Amino acid sequence: MPFYHRQGKIPPKRHTAFNKDDGSLYYEELVSREGFSSIYSNLYHLQRPTKISKVGKLIKQELTKAETKHRARHITTASLKTTGDAFSSRIPLFFNSDVIISIATVSENMDYCFRNGLADEVLYMQKGEGKLISNFGTLDCKSGDYVVIPRGVIWQLIPEGTIKLLVIESVGPIETPNRYRNRFGQLLEHSPFCERDIQTPLLQDPIEDENEVLVKVKINEDLQELTYTHHPCDLVGWDGYYFPWSMSIHDFEPIVGSIHQPPPVHQTFQANGFVICSFVPRLFDFNPNAIPAPYPHSNVDSDEIIYYSRGDFMSREGIKKESITLHPMGLPHGPQPGKYKSSIGKKRTDELAVMIDTFKPLNVTKAAQEIDDEDYPLSWLD
Repeated sequence: MPFYHRQGKIPPKRHTAFNKDDGSLYYEELVSREGFSSIYSNLYHLQRPTKISKVGKLIKQELTKAETKHRARHITTASLKTTGDAFSSRIPLFFNSDVIISIATVSENMDYCFRNGLADEVLYMQKGEGKLISNFGTLDCKSGDYVVIPRGVIWQLIPEGTIKLLVIESVGPIETPNRYRNRFGQLLEHSPFCERDIQTPLLQDPIEDENEVLVKVKINEDLQELTYTHHPCDLVGWDGYYFPWSMSIHDFEPIVGSIHQPPPVHQTFQANGFVICSFVPRLFDFNPNAIPAPYPHSNVDSDEIIYYSRGDFMSREGIKKESITLHPMGLPHGPQPGKYKSSIGKKRTDELAVMIDTFKPLNVTKAAQEIDDEDYPLSWLD
């Protein structure tokens, strides 16, 4: 995240002796991106962060592309029965070399710690609430939150009841859009959200558990089990630019105009090979002749994913809550019959949706194929 933050106790200088009350040392850990050339944080542990007592199983997890036709898709994810914790309940639906898009229904606590060594993650909280407990502290999570977890963070998600998630794994860093930042990284005055909307973890007392703790590390497509001699969330302090954070889709302030505004004004995050946008309740265009519904569009360079969180999406007919549509590159898409003309004169929309535009074609998994509405590509016929 492009701002500085600090929590707990830290020494006045980096890489200098930082003593406990008994005279022994705290252990400093540098967590950095792109070697030593990008953002980083310095973490201060009770114990050495390298104390692994056992290298356990390597669990193979393969992403398999289904043999599918090139067409628009309507994936009815509400019909998927998934259960487990925040990792084991994931069902991948789409993927390419830049991103994996999954859904999950979280009903169990994680009895281990998880670390994604492959990707940054965005957990969109469709339903429910809980706590993200990480080595950087605790972050309260609720419906509508985007929870951003950079790669390498060690965490557990503790649900309060059942949580439904849209999970986006990015090989590259998840960042705020360049167009909304100045050269110092501060969000600009015309940005649809600002630093006040961002929640950061609260570091409480370190976990001084001397019992062994299982940490599962995702690397490539596999899951490596490692046993630590102690709980890895044993920090007394940290500072820097690298940490998990969250913001609510409900705090995204929509940009409107006299005529239809294109999707880039709804952009919330950028990453290598894709962007994430937020469609939120907003006023429609105020030109008296404006057509609020989006014009037909050919995705020449991108695949478009839309996750329908709630409300009546003004350009779609027959799309249910938690469904996902895929409009692939090479094909036009647009409002379904009747939606274009009927939008004229309307004053606002109460839709809530997350859009992911990828710049490489997406593969469809077998799980997505099994809940695909085969008639959707024909839904533009009168």
